[in-house]
Amino acid sequence: MTDISLAIIGLGYVGLPLAIEFGNKISTIGYDLDKDRVSELQLGKDRTLEIESNAIADSSELTFTSVARDIEGCNVYIVAVPTPIDKSNEPDLEPLSKACETVGKCLKSNDVVIFESTVFPGATEEFCVPILEQNSQLAFNQDFYCGYSPERINPGDKEHSLTKIVKITSGSNSETADFVDNLYNLIIEAGTHKVSSIKVAEAAKI
Repeated sequence: MTDISLAIIGLGYVGLPLAIEFGNKISTIGYDLDKDRVSELQLGKDRTLEIESNAIADSSELTFTSVARDIEGCNVYIVAVPTPIDKSNEPDLEPLSKACETVGKCLKSNDVVIFESTVFPGATEEFCVPILEQNSQLAFNQDFYCGYSPERINPGDKEHSLTKIVKITSGSNSETADFVDNLYNLIIEAGTHKVSSIKVAEAAKI
């Protein structure tokens, strides 16, 4: 836990609270494509009203960027981009695909990528991992590893906030599962629940 450099990909109502809490504990970079979003966060303002300005300022290990090369030095990536529904009521995985491309170009040996975006069971390993492999030229579960921890944010709910809701965790092998679980235990006061596989964690979101 002492050598982690963390990047949070996507700074909406899921990613920003993560960035704030982890930024209180470890070196954290919040990354978002939206330059205006990043600029307002750098000024301590949050348009989602999920986070108070003083909480942003008090997160001493947190910085924000819209420049992908700024996250190249990180070794853990948490992807928290939206997965909206399209006109046909099918999941739009384009934001997730683009996030995987960005992270894949940054990956190095022994890095860990954790997904929080809501997806169908199997999506992490069947959809995300191939994109990571293609863009990194690294092998899954040999050179880099993945985890999944479904987001459980209820927008506007100030009582049941990120740290007060039990977090489900998982990893692509037993060592990664332990790592992911320990990582979230740095910030989740309510504790975590480690499950047997990434697919189980994905299904639990349902």
